[in-house]
Amino acid sequence: MLIKKGAGQLGLHVTLRQVLRDPFLVLQYGFHIIANPQLFVGYALYGINTVLLAYALKGRELSRLYPIIALTYVWVTLLSVTMLHEHVNFFRILGITAIVAGVSILGGGKLAGKGKT
Repeated sequence: MLIKKGAGQLGLHVTLRQVLRDPFLVLQYGFHIIANPQLFVGYALYGINTVLLAYALKGRELSRLYPIIALTYVWVTLLSVTMLHEHVNFFRILGITAIVAGVSILGGGKLAGKGKT
């Protein structure tokens, strides 16, 4: 959410063609990111998320973690509607319902399997 809001304040639009002609634009863009508190904090939190994910993947089963990660789509949609006032249509609601149902089925299957001996 912070990256989205901060990017809206950035005001820069640089194409790949412009960057290839003037590589200094990448540094300029980097300075604008540092100067924008929402973008800077958003990217910092994204970096922390990456480190925590690597740590979690080290000690847990991939089949247990990725269904939880799939719920990110649900949280992003809910936060986008409440914080950014984005529109949600029927197909998005249907997709979110499918994700939640799938994660529930996968989680239920893991729990049911533990009870067996």
